[in-house]
Amino acid sequence: MKKRTFTVIVERDPESDWLVGEVAELPGCYTQAPDLPALEKNIQEAIRGYLHVATGNEPLPEFVGTLRVGIAV
Repeated sequence: MKKRTFTVIVERDPESDWLVGEVAELPGCYTQAPDLPALEKNIQEAIRGYLHVATGNEPLPEFVGTLRVGIAV
């Protein structure tokens, strides 16, 4: 079985205070949880589900990195 690594972007929802994780390489693949261990478990399940229904015909986007930009407001 081939192992793949995915990039998960984690943010905290200001209303619920839960963590939200989104997989950069899989558009629309995201989940939430109250803490990081639960988020990791949930995102693994979300990735498996996403890949299970993916057609496999389209190449996945490649995560390049993040960029923080400051502006005066």
